[in-house]
Amino acid sequence: MSAPSVAGATGMRGPRHPMLARVGGIARWTLAVAACLWLSLCTAVGPLYWQEGSIADATWVNGLYFILTFAITLGIIVALVRWSARKPVFGTTPDPADPNGRRIPRRLSHLIPAPLRTRIAARLATLRRSQFGHTMRRAAATCSRWIMRATDRRWKIALILFIGWLWVPTTLLAAFGADVRSQIREFSWAWNQWTGLEQPYIGFFSFVPMDIYPTAHYMWPENPTYLTDQHNIVLTLLYGAVATFSRSLTGSNDAGLVALAAGQMLFAVGCCTAAAHRFLNMPWLNARRTFPFTPRCAIDYARPEQGARFEARRFGRPELGMRVMLSPAAAHAPARFAILAFFLVCPLPVFATISLTKSPLFAFAFVWWFGIWYELRATHRPAREGAKAVVHLPRRTIVAFILSTCVMLVAAKYAWYIVAAQIVLGIIADRRRWATYVVALLLPTVIIHGGIAMAINAGVIIGGDPIESRGIQLQQIARVAKLNPDGISQEAKDNLAPVFNLDQMAEAYSQNDADPVKSSGIQSKKVSYKWRSVTEEDMEGFNKAWLEIVLDNPVIALDAFLAKCYGYFDVAASPYVSMDYYVNSSYVQENSAWIKYYNHDWRDQVAQFAKDWGAIPVLGWFTHGNLYVVCTLLIGAAEVIRRRWLTLVTHFPLLLLMGVMVTAPANNFERHMLPVAFVFGFVCLTFWRDAREERRAVGG
Repeated sequence: MSAPSVAGATGMRGPRHPMLARVGGIARWTLAVAACLWLSLCTAVGPLYWQEGSIADATWVNGLYFILTFAITLGIIVALVRWSARKPVFGTTPDPADPNGRRIPRRLSHLIPAPLRTRIAARLATLRRSQFGHTMRRAAATCSRWIMRATDRRWKIALILFIGWLWVPTTLLAAFGADVRSQIREFSWAWNQWTGLEQPYIGFFSFVPMDIYPTAHYMWPENPTYLTDQHNIVLTLLYGAVATFSRSLTGSNDAGLVALAAGQMLFAVGCCTAAAHRFLNMPWLNARRTFPFTPRCAIDYARPEQGARFEARRFGRPELGMRVMLSPAAAHAPARFAILAFFLVCPLPVFATISLTKSPLFAFAFVWWFGIWYELRATHRPAREGAKAVVHLPRRTIVAFILSTCVMLVAAKYAWYIVAAQIVLGIIADRRRWATYVVALLLPTVIIHGGIAMAINAGVIIGGDPIESRGIQLQQIARVAKLNPDGISQEAKDNLAPVFNLDQMAEAYSQNDADPVKSSGIQSKKVSYKWRSVTEEDMEGFNKAWLEIVLDNPVIALDAFLAKCYGYFDVAASPYVSMDYYVNSSYVQENSAWIKYYNHDWRDQVAQFAKDWGAIPVLGWFTHGNLYVVCTLLIGAAEVIRRRWLTLVTHFPLLLLMGVMVTAPANNFERHMLPVAFVFGFVCLTFWRDAREERRAVGG
């Protein structure tokens, strides 16, 4: 493959002016260092907030945590960058004791005496030539062959995931919390209204669904309506309709919930299968075209008995009929095994398959969507290669792109921000396929998001309260009200008085969750947010009061911000709400009609097993989403340094999702990290393939 085509595929550029190159390098490394500083800060302050302390209580121990985390994270980025450039990660020196001339790390060479290195090399050579070594190599080759054959087709991957997940809906039935019950309640009130039951808005001491979140009364239309966009209205209609149909047949919601959970599991199988097939098998390779991102030969893994040498399929060009050296056991089979093992074993995707909240549905649709972006990135041709080089997606892929975008938009309201950003980036990076982005991204966004906005303006549904997006501000005001009420000026109190009750804010404050402060829920509700009496004009003074309070209490405000989001970026932090919560929540185990009697104890055992596994130091990190968030951020920093701009376009949504985590109401809420965790294996595979192509570009 020619170097220019590979460089274009990976986003690298040709020679530039030395000064510009130096400035660009400094800027890229500055971003990487900033990411490390943020991760180090979150890790260092974690122990303080575990004890509900303050950053002002930091000691030299916290400083040591900061320094160690910074050294480790920056070291990982440096190692990734040097490995990608095929440079020694730690610096190497020839090992005189090794007859094969292998190199060992320079920093380790003086620690191992030459005679010892000679004996070790001899023992290893003997082991390689022994019957045991031969048997192990044959076993590894056999395992590799079976893994490759078991995952080389879409239907095989789907069968593996379906069988591996089948125990979840059959033994646990469904997992859910308060959200789906609120959505069902909304639909029930609306259904009663549609069928002729007069339901005027309720008085001060009674609650309708809009009071539970709550939604300010000034947003309610004059004509009574009970549907809101607090959770996306499309999901509310779906869940509510299924539950209503279930009640008409069985007398309870439970059968409908089980059906919804089973349907979500099947949807998860389809989404993960589609993404895995694209990343592992690259099905767009065929006998008529090749792409700069992929090798100019498709390796035939059906003949592993030939060892590491495989015959390349011809693509109608004689120069492509070459023999290549590639070890699937070292590169491909382990990646396939690790990715599928994650989906089948890790509690995050396993429990998400039947968890009836918006985040798992969005996460699985995102995995599907993410795989299509990989195909777009892999089939991209730079404009300089000529108009005939444009590769358009197949019709089936376009349909999948549209459907995945639609599911994302109806699952989570923040999805439209992500889709909108990708429309702009996609057209800039791949402008010759602009029609694809218009059809698959812009039109669904306009139709779905625009349609919901029109319904809100028409008074058909009630929009979500803007207070939902102000979690950071609420936490900062509430923490100051709790810890330093005298630090709030009279002017700020006057501006807040029409909106919030400061005494109730202080009493309701929880450093991990902003929901109590904004009066969400129905049990033991603290009416800190005056949603019944607040007006749109009253909200004008909110930002002014908040800014004044933050400036007067900077340390407390910083504590409130960090305590609300540090857990997403601290691998040692335990989740505030883990995915096993939905498996045996009180809504499942106590408040359901008959689900609670089905495998009641087994459900508790499964959830407890996940908790116990997650509590194991280091090993338990693999069950928590923040590990994958941190690792994804480090890989993204390495991609910036390596100037893989085209890859970064496809990975940019992951950064936006991290922003969603920071602004989310709760700290270290695992369902918000599901999309990043689900695609982490694919991100790693992409990084490895980019590095391989960069080496080929320079003849390495």
